[in-house]
Amino acid sequence: MIYPVPPKTYGGTERVVADLATAQAKAGHEVTVFAPCDSRLTDVEIVGSYRSASASSDTYGKLTPGFPAELEAEQLADLVTRAAQFDVVHLHGSAHASGVCAALGVPTFRTVHWRADEPDHVRHFKSFPKERVIAISRRQALDVPRANLAGVVHHGIPLDRYAFGGSGTDYLAFLGRMTDQKRPDRAIALARQSGLTLKLAGPVDPGNPTYFDDVVKPHLDAAIQHVGNVTDDQKQGFLSNALALMFPIDWPEPFGLVMIEAMACGTPVIGWDEGSVREIVDDGVTGIIVNSVEEALDRLPEVRDLDPAIIRKTFEQRFSADRMAREITDLYRQFGA
Repeated sequence: MIYPVPPKTYGGTERVVADLATAQAKAGHEVTVFAPCDSRLTDVEIVGSYRSASASSDTYGKLTPGFPAELEAEQLADLVTRAAQFDVVHLHGSAHASGVCAALGVPTFRTVHWRADEPDHVRHFKSFPKERVIAISRRQALDVPRANLAGVVHHGIPLDRYAFGGSGTDYLAFLGRMTDQKRPDRAIALARQSGLTLKLAGPVDPGNPTYFDDVVKPHLDAAIQHVGNVTDDQKQGFLSNALALMFPIDWPEPFGLVMIEAMACGTPVIGWDEGSVREIVDDGVTGIIVNSVEEALDRLPEVRDLDPAIIRKTFEQRFSADRMAREITDLYRQFGA
């Protein structure tokens, strides 16, 4: 990790690492996280004397292209020094760490927080056959070779992070990167056609910076608002007061953490039938699964009739951080010898 753990605003990978480590520590395990010194975790040892990329940018301004690699090199130096002390190492970031762990002979697990079918991951799986992959959805697992796959464990979050219930304000919420993978333009189209207000939260995607200016910004007005990044505290009101969370993705999303954050608030999800959406959302129970803006518009009355209490209960039963930690730890025991 070269960003704070947990993140201050946007950062799904860092959030999952923080929740996993904290839940494992609560279960009685000794947990060490290699992360920047501006990370904050309870009952978890943090190893890292360097400041995060975000803190460094506050100091130096725009970082040079090689700066993240420098932070990763410092992190790898820490890993080389300490790796042999651990029963298992669970990697969530740089692929370079796999070479270190393989050379040291440490039982190693990897979670890929991205699609797993691209050439770099295909090559990685072949290059490190002893490294066990813990997929975050059955959809993602389809792209992991059977020999590498340890199992599938859905993400989870602490049950008390978000409270159930809101004011029932009649607006649509979108939370994610402003990019063509997340398709906020579909959320904008549904808001326009339904006459509902839309609140868009999330950063401009650094990998696709013109998308926001070209596709989103021209539509912003009193009814279509971009509120920027939101913290966990701000997410509570943002999600719980919405009629529904829009998740109109256009790529094989490996999980989609914001869906369970909305469910924790009792807020239904309007999700496009891509990636892991059908694994997370129970159609007609915790939200609706659609294939077009027109279908979402036709089914909008169903969304209004969904029971927020059932949505929250489903979240509690399926997506807690304790459940995630327990299932992952079981895989350590099964494949870590």
